[in-house]
Amino acid sequence: MTHDASALTLPEELLLLTLDPERGKPLCDRTHLRYGTAGAVLAELELQGRIREERGRVQVVNPLDPAHPLLASLLATLDPPSGKKKRFRPGTSAKAWIRLYGRNAEERHLDHLIERGLLRRETRRFLGVFRYQRHFPGDPDLTGATRWRFGQAEARGFPDQRSRALAGLVSATGLAGTLTTAGREGRLAMKTVRRALWFASAVHHNVRQNQSSGGSSDSGGWSDGGGGGGCGGGGD
Repeated sequence: MTHDASALTLPEELLLLTLDPERGKPLCDRTHLRYGTAGAVLAELELQGRIREERGRVQVVNPLDPAHPLLASLLATLDPPSGKKKRFRPGTSAKAWIRLYGRNAEERHLDHLIERGLLRRETRRFLGVFRYQRHFPGDPDLTGATRWRFGQAEARGFPDQRSRALAGLVSATGLAGTLTTAGREGRLAMKTVRRALWFASAVHHNVRQNQSSGGSSDSGGWSDGGGGGGCGGGGD
């Protein structure tokens, strides 16, 4: 099977873009990456015409299942079938959904990338006791291609909806300064994009809330006990 970076969904692209391929772990706090991945799910569903946002709440406008199985299952959480108990009422709060489904979105998309051979998982032990996981580029290696595509989009001022969505999410998770090739100007440009996008703003709200509450880095299966990578100030 052939793989092309342009065929990735936004959650997949964000996970590959924010991976440190040498250490096999995210470039930022995993909790923040989980929020970012959930935000990327909402961005992808909006681009596909499945949802729309109204005053911070998500409305499902096309409940037909997307072709991507993970997107289909996550779309169902926004608009459960009639007769089933709903966790949210119609008009789901984007901020609350991102907070609740971040871990689900990130872990399941990681598993899917591994199943497709785009990531390779290694399980290790810290001090010979505590198990942890690392993720490395698969075959073909799309991490470099994803980083290159992002740099090209930045050089052109993020000219399309997908690149703008990714730029906003990168800023929201605190990685604009790490991934920009344009220094302070690039970071500020991504911040401007982030503020204009509802899903990126919702991700940023959760990141800042996590920081202000003193939330620890939930590095889960990525960590070896050495702590998660720093992200900066949630995109500011």
